[in-house]
Amino acid sequence: MRTFNITGRCIPSRHYMVNIEEKLTQIKLMVDQGKYFVINRARQYGKTTTLGCLVDVLKKEYIVVSLDFQKLSYADFADEKRFSVSFVKLFLRAIKNRRDVIKSLDDNIVESLQKSVDMGTLETLGQMFDFFSEICETADKPIVLMIDEVDSASNNQIFMDFLAQLRGYYLDYDQIATFHSVILAGVYDIRNLKLKIRPEEEHRFNSPWNIAESFDIDMSFSSDGIAGMLSDYEEDHQTGMNVTQMAGYIYDYTSGYPFLISYICKILDGMLTLDKKQEFEIWSKRGIAEAVGIILRERSTLFDSLKRQLDEHQEMCDMLRNMLFQGNRYSYNLYNEAINLGSMFGYMKNCNGSVAVSNRIFEMWLYNLFLSEDELEDVMYDEAQSSYNQFIKNGSLDMELVLQKFVAHYTDIYGQNDEKFLEKYGRKLFLLYLKPIINGIGHYYIESETRDRDRTDVIIDYLGQQFVVEMKIWRGAKYYAEGKRQLADYLNQYHLEKGYLLIFSFNKNKSIGVKRIEYEDKLIVEAMV
Repeated sequence: MRTFNITGRCIPSRHYMVNIEEKLTQIKLMVDQGKYFVINRARQYGKTTTLGCLVDVLKKEYIVVSLDFQKLSYADFADEKRFSVSFVKLFLRAIKNRRDVIKSLDDNIVESLQKSVDMGTLETLGQMFDFFSEICETADKPIVLMIDEVDSASNNQIFMDFLAQLRGYYLDYDQIATFHSVILAGVYDIRNLKLKIRPEEEHRFNSPWNIAESFDIDMSFSSDGIAGMLSDYEEDHQTGMNVTQMAGYIYDYTSGYPFLISYICKILDGMLTLDKKQEFEIWSKRGIAEAVGIILRERSTLFDSLKRQLDEHQEMCDMLRNMLFQGNRYSYNLYNEAINLGSMFGYMKNCNGSVAVSNRIFEMWLYNLFLSEDELEDVMYDEAQSSYNQFIKNGSLDMELVLQKFVAHYTDIYGQNDEKFLEKYGRKLFLLYLKPIINGIGHYYIESETRDRDRTDVIIDYLGQQFVVEMKIWRGAKYYAEGKRQLADYLNQYHLEKGYLLIFSFNKNKSIGVKRIEYEDKLIVEAMV
């Protein structure tokens, strides 16, 4: 029986997978054209799985030598000789693999290469590449070299020299036999690879890998692709789920991020496997929300990496914080180093020319992280935490009461602050107030399309209930009317009759409090502070 896999390479015969045949066809076309390129994508984005499937696609027409730099130790990068010997051992191990021995190579040259290692006569990269050139010249088919986890290289200068050798042979391919195509895979793209390797200003743009072709193939998964995988699962398990609908919900949370898709599905599958008694259908909108909540609460290597990058790159961290809490907009420009890094790590994306967080789960996790850093010192958080039980009645969240209490506490504590304070902290304080109330049982997310300096829509899920709260900075009567119109439109999208409007106003004549208003066929609970 196949399972959902979130550790290591996915194998079609063992794991439920999204069909990637179209992506493999596009990559093969680049190989057919003799391209050298890097598959640079974020952590756990399916690079290793893609390379494994690509080997099966290519081996009918090519000799594929697939290596992994994770199998080299720190000491293997100590100097040129040590690296050359270690790399050749890795190469020989790949072509002599008992499961899939490569028989289309000249045995004499291969044995000569083996002897050079055994006798200690292999000392330089140049010697190593001379052997590779002979192997390529005498092989029955063109050779494709793949190297996964290239950013595991610990001695950057040695790796730079290795890339330089590859480039040199590539440029002389009409005179000297060399690899037909070279594919490197890792998180760092070409530019960031060289930044990581040669940070000195004078060498900043002198990459030896400037021969590489851009890799623009979309490796995220579409809703239709997810549906295909769920159809395979449904055929085996007969859960009765609406496959298309479930695929759409999963895509809404993940934006096609492969690891997160498999993670959600693995959790839902585990609920069935363990025969856990649930008061709700597992493969449902609520089930997916429950799985997302589990992902946000658990530690994972993906989020460990995200936290580490935030700590190491303060400018990127500040940009994300300003986007989420203050509605700042930044033009998407990869020459901005913070945006370049955020995109490379998979945390940011281009959304209609502006920077956006790459998916809803990342955004929810970032909100939780940033809010947790402030909650110990925030009075509003303490107020909500001390009395959160009053907001839950018969398992339901009383959102109207939440707004009433928030208005009262906010007015007492922060009522005398000015416009700048409201713009910077108002919405953040509401989220801090809300956090201990839903207390891990529910969660919220922000509609990125509506988040700006004037407006933010918060969608709250609590045990199958859904609430839409529009937070708006007061900009006059016209904006107020637009706010009601926008909220009504959102309520229609979510098939809800009741919505909530929280207005932060710096108008001295404002009417502080909570009231109910009828707007068209909707009931809007309006709170003003």
